[in-house]
Amino acid sequence: MGKVLVLNASYEPLNITSWRRAVVLLLKGKAEQLEHNGQQVYANFPLPSVIRLRHYVRVPYKEIPLTRRNILERDRHSCQYCNYKGEQLTLDHVIPRSRGGGDTWENLVTACVRCNVKKGNRTPKEAGMHLRHQPRKPYSSLHFEIVKHTRGNLNQEWRKYVIGGIS
Repeated sequence: MGKVLVLNASYEPLNITSWRRAVVLLLKGKAEQLEHNGQQVYANFPLPSVIRLRHYVRVPYKEIPLTRRNILERDRHSCQYCNYKGEQLTLDHVIPRSRGGGDTWENLVTACVRCNVKKGNRTPKEAGMHLRHQPRKPYSSLHFEIVKHTRGNLNQEWRKYVIGGIS
């Protein structure tokens, strides 16, 4: 079967749960089904892929640490200049540190060694290179989980519920 995206009453993603837990929430009337994948759990009961809680749940904000691993995950382990995927990935400062660029979500991207060397101590514009995606701070750590679960053709219906989209 599969995983189910759980949305708060405000339609913001809360977590990812098992299909069984989602069915229990639906049967108890605590959630409503927004999307399904066409499979049936029971006769005339489609397997949910996205549910929304009927009552708002307050969730404390949790800062996502700026780490190499999190940047690689945000950028899907691919060079943001040439789309290379492999072991030879580095972190690149979009605005070089020597020019005042800091270690921030908006200034760090994943780059292959070749593109990082080619760009050197210049901005992407000066080097004639274009970023595939503008770097930004992830909305939540759940964003990483959603990205993992929407790779390939899996759970594509989740994409419209993610703030800022999935690149």
